[in-house]
Amino acid sequence: MAKSTASATWRGDLMSGSGQTSLASGAAGPLDVSWPRRTEGTGSGTSPEELIAAAHATCFSMALSHGLAQAGHAPTQLDTEATVTFGQSDGGFAITNIALTVRGQVDGIDEAAFKEAAEGAKDGCPVSKALKGNVPMSVEASLA
Repeated sequence: MAKSTASATWRGDLMSGSGQTSLASGAAGPLDVSWPRRTEGTGSGTSPEELIAAAHATCFSMALSHGLAQAGHAPTQLDTEATVTFGQSDGGFAITNIALTVRGQVDGIDEAAFKEAAEGAKDGCPVSKALKGNVPMSVEASLA
């Protein structure tokens, strides 16, 4: 089994403190994180939700690519955006929604088949599976 590792350091209290997160692979980071960046989208750095969005967009793209290729329609290109919404809910702060949007260049497939493949990838990618039942997810798919 492959294992992925990241680390974080936080200094101070939640509201005025700050921290950094790093990927053990060295592919990114250290990345600054702060409460204002997380809740207001202001300041530099990233947030846990942005990192989840990056992971989900990547995982979904890989799953969709595989599904399309298995059906005989390997994509030329997939451009995916994941938007993770973070806000207050009944029990405090939470991720309240994830919206995936994908635009694909795929020869030999119509819009309906592409949308069906995108729904399958949304349900089947490992990041989706980890979040399923906890966060509402949607996908909007179109061909270029």
